[in-house]
Amino acid sequence: MKHCFYNETVGFFYNNSRKELTTYWRTKDVLVVALGLTVSVIVLLTNLLVITAIIINRRFHYPIYYLLGNLAAADLFAGIAYMFLMFHTGPRTAELSLKTWFIRQSLLDTSLTASVVNLLAIAVERHQTVFTMQLHSKMSNQRVMILIFCIWVTALLLGLIPSYGWHCLCALEKCSSMAPLYSRSYLTFWAISNLVIFLIMVVVYTHIFIYVKRKMTRMSKHTSFHPRYKETMISLVKTVTIILSAFVICWTPGQVVLLLDGLGCKSCNVLAVEKYVLLLAEINSLINAIVYSYRDNEMRSTFRRILCFICYRNSKYTPTVVKLNTTDRRTISQNGHFTVDSSI
Repeated sequence: MKHCFYNETVGFFYNNSRKELTTYWRTKDVLVVALGLTVSVIVLLTNLLVITAIIINRRFHYPIYYLLGNLAAADLFAGIAYMFLMFHTGPRTAELSLKTWFIRQSLLDTSLTASVVNLLAIAVERHQTVFTMQLHSKMSNQRVMILIFCIWVTALLLGLIPSYGWHCLCALEKCSSMAPLYSRSYLTFWAISNLVIFLIMVVVYTHIFIYVKRKMTRMSKHTSFHPRYKETMISLVKTVTIILSAFVICWTPGQVVLLLDGLGCKSCNVLAVEKYVLLLAEINSLINAIVYSYRDNEMRSTFRRILCFICYRNSKYTPTVVKLNTTDRRTISQNGHFTVDSSI
């Protein structure tokens, strides 16, 4: 019968995994926390702005924007989870109970998983919309809500599994180095799952990229080819490139490091880079808001209205509703997302 260590301290498991557990604030600890809190605050504010814009602007009450709003909610949650980590890291880690340590990690895993799965849902929706030349996905509001529900159920399951059994409290030899209370097999599973999602996203967006390029080539041969259409297609290609580049840069290092740790690589110094790759993954929550929202003209107009209202709420200033001109109403927004008045 296995002996479990439920009554041991966090320090016991850190010593077992040979992970340094400092008892005082070092300069690098202060810098990491300061940088982490700064990123968290920016992530919170930007994604809160996106959610507010989607709620108050009726033009955004469509499936793709509900998914964008859910992505912003996931990234907002990621900012909260990362901020919680910053307040419970460094010398404070040794003071944590096992339950608090699991909560700290579960919040991060759940939020980051929700963000990644939501990115996949958006990629699939964009693929369907672009290839069927629709203004919006035919998905009903009920279905998109079910999809959002499934995204969070998946994220919660993956985030809470370690707390309810997939840990190493009863098998010290299976403890990971980066997360000393987690089983290496869980890290391997989580990393592979995210890499598979990443691979699917690459395939989907590459297909969109190739389709748009071919469409531009065919349409450019016709004299009736409208310059505005070409501009829209080029913008879509740029957006796809930014999406893939940001995702690769922010997520690949962390997933590779997790996989190496999960596979028990002895020669890999994963602890030297763990804080930086986690911060990089968190920065993606900020980039998501910029790529998926700030490149949209209508979204930017809504942001200006919100910010003007906040700045001048005590004055007699009344923000003016920005009207779209005829040309804008008949095109795709710059980020390739179809708005309520747009068409190709």
